[in-house]
Amino acid sequence: MEPCMGDSVVSALLGLYRFNPPFVGATIVGPSLAAELELLAGPFARGGFKRVAARATFHSHARTSPGHRSEIIVYDEECFQGRHHEFTSECCNVMEFGFESVRSLKVESGAWVGYEHSFYQGQQFVLERGEYPQCDAFGGSNAYHIERMTSFRPIACANHRECRMTIYERENFLGRKGELSDDYPSLQAMGWCNSEVGSMRVQSGAFVCYQYPGYRGYQYVMECDRHCGEYKRWWEYGNTPHTCQIQSIRRIQQ
Repeated sequence: MEPCMGDSVVSALLGLYRFNPPFVGATIVGPSLAAELELLAGPFARGGFKRVAARATFHSHARTSPGHRSEIIVYDEECFQGRHHEFTSECCNVMEFGFESVRSLKVESGAWVGYEHSFYQGQQFVLERGEYPQCDAFGGSNAYHIERMTSFRPIACANHRECRMTIYERENFLGRKGELSDDYPSLQAMGWCNSEVGSMRVQSGAFVCYQYPGYRGYQYVMECDRHCGEYKRWWEYGNTPHTCQIQSIRRIQQ
């Protein structure tokens, strides 16, 4: 899968900053190369972690006030056809409601996490406010192919105005660390020298971590109110985590 920027640009950007949490430090390339990279990479080449527009396409979402209920409407056929049902709380198995699977859905309010299999197992993916006419749309335009969704739940802590988390190089919160509070389409381009994250702490809010730059690949939802916000090992990132490789992270907000 191709990264969100050209391979040459990403590789060069890795040399822009010496790692120094939170991802700032002295420039270690010549001024002419730095200027060229700035033109090529735009906000990636300027001043450490900044919020930049991702090339991945996500459904628009609006922040809801605390206490506002989450609402999702699911359909058993594509393009919002067939049997449908409205949910305002978690569903561990849509088969209990006469569905073989969810083929399309509308998120009316709140943020949700969907799962490929019942009882919150299998591949997971974030569902934010918007319409999803077929299964391939569930994980965004750059995720792995998704054929079904059979369980889902609201992300209660996604309405926090502030999102903060700390990522660590190794398990059990050891090694180098970085403080995150924004959206990061490429961790490596911004100074994280490893393609893997060994452990993490979510102090507030909720984040979704992606396997590849540009918000692509497997998704892992990290919440401050689950596991007490602490994920000591990579296999705690999800019920069926595929890898400890994490190269982009963004906030989940309603």
